[in-house]
Order: sequence, then C-alpha cells, then structure tokens
Amino acid sequence: MCDWQTIKDWEKSLKNKPVSRRKFNTLTAGASLAAALPSIANAQRLTNGPVQIRTPDGIADHYMVHPPDGSHPGIIMWTDILGLRPALIEMGLRLAAQGYAVLMPNPYYRNAEAPVVSEGARFQDEKTREVVVPLANELNAETHVTDANAFVDYLDQHDAVNSNQKIGTLGYCMGGPMVMRTASTRPDRVGAAAIFHGSGLATDADNSPHTKISEMNAKFLIAIAENDDANDPQAKNTLRETFNASGLNAEIEVYSGAQHGWAVTDSRAYLEEHAEQAWSRLLVLFEDALD
Repeated sequence: MCDWQTIKDWEKSLKNKPVSRRKFNTLTAGASLAAALPSIANAQRLTNGPVQIRTPDGIADHYMVHPPDGSHPGIIMWTDILGLRPALIEMGLRLAAQGYAVLMPNPYYRNAEAPVVSEGARFQDEKTREVVVPLANELNAETHVTDANAFVDYLDQHDAVNSNQKIGTLGYCMGGPMVMRTASTRPDRVGAAAIFHGSGLATDADNSPHTKISEMNAKFLIAIAENDDANDPQAKNTLRETFNASGLNAEIEVYSGAQHGWAVTDSRAYLEEHAEQAWSRLLVLFEDALD
C-alpha cells in the first residue's frame, strides 16, 4: 500500500522532472461516475454505468462496462488506495473495448460511496490521506474474501458474461492482495490474474496472500515497481518459489525505473512506456487464459 516510504521515493525520483502522462479528456471534478467517458476507440459502442451488488455487508456501488451485444469473459478490476474514480473507469473502459465485461468495485462501499476523493487527488496530500487511509484500514483478508465471492457470483449471473469462460481479475497497489484472494477463494472460476505495483503480497503474516497460492488455479502476471522491489527484495523471490512449488504459471517482473503507482494514469508516478508494456502483457494473459 502507499505509505511514507512511497511518498519519499516519489519525491526523490520525480523532483524537477516532468511527469509523462497520457492526455485524456478533462473530466469535471465531482461529476457522477456515470458521466465519466474516455476518449478511446470503440467507447461509444460500450454499455456502461453504475451497478449495485448486495453483499453480506451491505449494498456495494460499482461501475460496469461491457460490449453491448453477446456474452464475454468477466473481469474484476480492483482499485488502488484512492478508490474508484474517473481514471480507473477510463482504464476499465479501455479493457472492455477488447471484448470483456469489466466490473470495477468501490472497495470502500461499507463506509462511503464512490468517488471518495476529488478528481486529481494525490496520495501525498495530507487531506487525501486523511480520507483514504482510514477507509483502507477497514479492509482485511475477510472482507476481501466476502467481496470476491459476491462479485464473482454477480458476474456469473450477468447477461453480458459468459459463465462458461474463466473470469479474470486485476488490481493495483492495495488491490494486489484482493486479486490473490479472489483467485484463491474462487479457483473454480478465476483463470487469470494480474497485479501492478501490488503491496503486501508476500509477508510474514499467517494470512499473507502468498500462503494461498497452492489453492489457486490461475495464470498470473505480477508487475513490480523498482522502488517496491528495493524496499522488499525478497518478496518477488518468495512469490516465484511459491508459484513454482504449486505448479502455476506466473510472470513476475521488476520494471526498471518505475516507481510505485506507475501503471495508473492519474498517478504522479505514471510512466506511459512501462504502463503500455504491462498492458500488452495483460491482454496476452487474458486472451490466453480466459477460455
């Protein structure tokens, strides 16, 4: 998860450097998520909008996008610590344009509707941290599992989802453990999983996500920021060893020069070249594994 070390790394890396960022249409701050549409090819041919899902903990407000006709592999896209917002929706729309039914959860639905931060919010701003850190601290392994079950079941019942095909899942930052717990909780359905600058994937805790790898049945892509690797160099080794011992296919790569947050388009650390490379690997993974 983003923390003080992340902020220090950003400041050191990005000081006096221009930030490379794809140019998106400006979205009105505070606008409804339903109005957040991207400037991408085929966006006008996608069906998209807010959805509500009942879980054991309440009504979850999410966003879903899919091609207007037919049924497609379902995808659960977990957010980073800033939660569901226009930038993440744009990314989900881009993925859906490739032929997927993409569900983008609001991870904080138990305590707040999305979006929980305004357009352009940055984690390094104290006021932003005062909002998102308490919300993130309310989430844990148990909430991850509860949500994973509810959201997989929702996709399997949706007309736009082909329940005969495997489900994919991807996540950013704190979404990494959610991806792994989705894969371990529903190995019957999850066939592909991708994590970008994930946090807390392999720790000393008894319930560390990596301890459930033997229960998974998915191909993995794990793209690691260079500074995250420098702060915890053993994590990637633990992941590789555990995946290998379980006989699962996992592409685990440290992206040189990338700082935590590099794959999310509205992050200060966003690196277009690295993000596009990882996006290409994501599409290959999903095309190969979701059958």
